[in-house]
Amino acid sequence: MLEWSDEDLMIRDAIRGWIDAEVRPHLDALDSGELPPYDLIRNLFRTFGMDEMARSSFKKRAAGEGSGRSDGSGGSGGNPSMSILPIVELCKVSPGLVTAMGVSLGLAAGTIMKRGTPEQRERWALDLLTFDKVGAWAITEPGSGSDAFGGMRATARKVGDEYVINGSKTFITNGPHADTIVFYCKLDDGRDPRDREILTFVLDRGMPGLEQSRPLRKMGLHSSPTGELFLTDVRAGADRLLTGGGGDGKASAKQNFVTERAGVAAMALGVIEECLRLSVDYAKTRVLWDKPIGDYQLIQLKLAKMEVARLNVQNLVFRHIEMQRAGRTPTLAEASAMKLYAAQAAAEVAGEAVQLFGGNGYMSEFRVEQLARDAKSFQIYAGTDEIQITHIARDLLSR
Repeated sequence: MLEWSDEDLMIRDAIRGWIDAEVRPHLDALDSGELPPYDLIRNLFRTFGMDEMARSSFKKRAAGEGSGRSDGSGGSGGNPSMSILPIVELCKVSPGLVTAMGVSLGLAAGTIMKRGTPEQRERWALDLLTFDKVGAWAITEPGSGSDAFGGMRATARKVGDEYVINGSKTFITNGPHADTIVFYCKLDDGRDPRDREILTFVLDRGMPGLEQSRPLRKMGLHSSPTGELFLTDVRAGADRLLTGGGGDGKASAKQNFVTERAGVAAMALGVIEECLRLSVDYAKTRVLWDKPIGDYQLIQLKLAKMEVARLNVQNLVFRHIEMQRAGRTPTLAEASAMKLYAAQAAAEVAGEAVQLFGGNGYMSEFRVEQLARDAKSFQIYAGTDEIQITHIARDLLSR
């Protein structure tokens, strides 16, 4: 794939028109955290029929188990670009919208679709795939961070036919507003904590003992509410335990890391394209010493490096689309490589855009300030840069 097709460009332009009409007027409210993103995402789904496509794909899969996609995306009419283009275009304006949407669809719904029974999928996944409900994916804890599994302290203790769950989670996207929560914890069976089985439960807002915090204050991604979860003797029946897909919960979580990390490349492309567009426009119109700053070689160097980053990240995205069309999923190392490069590129381009704008770049009204704050998150969530390096190197050394 060398460029977007004519059909892709039509989709892109339609999405851009919707963003200009529905999202840009609310940027200040989104970035202040005053406006939660969920009604805007539902508007996107209704406008482009994404809810009906998800519902149709779900019904087809339910009618013939084992067929269709297994990534929990709800399907996109067989065109991977339809899944990627909204990510790219939304990230030009508000990357937090994509984070909120992606966690609910790709991680929460995706886990239930991969590991749930038909009854569990019908009960929880369908409403997430159509975005009638909001999902959260809860794995990170205050004391674990990058050591997500080894440092996990949340537990589930078997009591009769139920499990009693205790523990806390932090940095949970959609945590304050989630209707459905995919919750990871360890089976409390007396073994050493690091040796215990990882269990995955589906919890609902309002369950006794489940507390969802208010949104945390963050450096960026303000349009994506992030919170904490506190569980005190939450009782969950076996019907809430996800056991399908083979292995314990750790295996499904690792597959979700692949989905999430590959998606960061598309997010990064959106930020890079927008920063480059804003920077080129500014370089043409900002005059110093009687000529546009674009005439100065130092500014030209910044723009040239931004374009190189854009081309490289776009090629990563195109490669991922081609892999999807071929029915191939990236390995964890491949997804980690995509995320590592794309995240660093987006953060560097956004930082250089702020520098190019000078004092104006530090002001919110010129937008590159927000994009720089948001882009930094790409190097942290879904695994830090350092974790990506570890996964890439381990794969190389294991060959």
